Amino acid sequence: MGGKNTMLNNLHLSSAQSFRCVGCSTKLLKNDLHFVPKRVVKLGLSSSERESKRFVRLVCSAVDDKTDSTHLNVNAIKPKPGISGGPQNDESTEGSPIYDFLFPNKELLPDDKEMSLFDHLEELRQRVFVSVLAVGACMLGCFTFSKELILLLEAPVSSLGVRFLQLAPGEFFFTTLKVSGYCGLLIGSPILVYEAIAFVLPGLTRAERRFLAPIVLGSSILFYAGIAFSYYVLTPAALTFFVNYAEGAVESLWSIDQYFEFVLVLMLSTGLSFQVPVIQVLLGQVGLVSSEQMFSIWRYVVVGAVIAAAVLTPSTDPLTQMLLAGPLLGLYLGGAWMVKLTGR
Repeated sequence: MGGKNTMLNNLHLSSAQSFRCVGCSTKLLKNDLHFVPKRVVKLGLSSSERESKRFVRLVCSAVDDKTDSTHLNVNAIKPKPGISGGPQNDESTEGSPIYDFLFPNKELLPDDKEMSLFDHLEELRQRVFVSVLAVGACMLGCFTFSKELILLLEAPVSSLGVRFLQLAPGEFFFTTLKVSGYCGLLIGSPILVYEAIAFVLPGLTRAERRFLAPIVLGSSILFYAGIAFSYYVLTPAALTFFVNYAEGAVESLWSIDQYFEFVLVLMLSTGLSFQVPVIQVLLGQVGLVSSEQMFSIWRYVVVGAVIAAAVLTPSTDPLTQMLLAGPLLGLYLGGAWMVKLTGR
């Protein structure tokens, strides 16, 4: 640099040096400086001051391209509050059990391969075919031992002196078909449940898969417990009441078809009514009903249990209805306690 008016054409800076622009706080390095050609910078300093202090004040125009581009990218990517491309979920519903059940996150979904509609229909056809084949085989096996099954179902009234009659041609044959059908359906029901679960399992989340096993196991145990309760307690009590009520007035000669229809319907309805705790646990896990709400309506449950027993039982005697209403009320209270134990 010679005089006061010096042309900065070739400025050599070390990589460690840095400068700061006048009027801004941006720190500039060597690579960030862009000089305008033939830009004249006046240096109003004497040679003595230049030699003693070695101070040079540069008036330059520079742009920190890297810094500006980084800020622009961050501002473009950063979402603004209230403006997003996806749907805005309500804070009151997002994260709730109902919302997670209806709209599960991708992290909750299983890592299964996707299937087309045709593949789903083909799988459904195969599983229905397997279910029908299994139930049909169970019915055929029950028909082979139909007489033994009929004697087993006649046991609740065998000691009461009741006689069974065939009131129409072929009534006993069609009765054996009916008994074989009911018994085959009961025996083959685990296969039906398995095929149904295997079909819907790929569409369930991981949490729902873990929750499915105890629900299915508890439902099966309660169903067969209801059938056993109907066979050992409910059916003998109801039939004994009918026989004792008609004793001394008429002789008990019952139609074989009507008797088995009464017994089978009573057993099936009792098994279904024992599913009350399963329904309660499902409602509690989804978040529709809490345990406190279940306990608070126990008075209405008593009335509902009596009405349900009157509808489910094929007879109109109050003894059978009370015998079924009592377990229904106990199952409801037990289901409410189970919901409370799960923290719902």
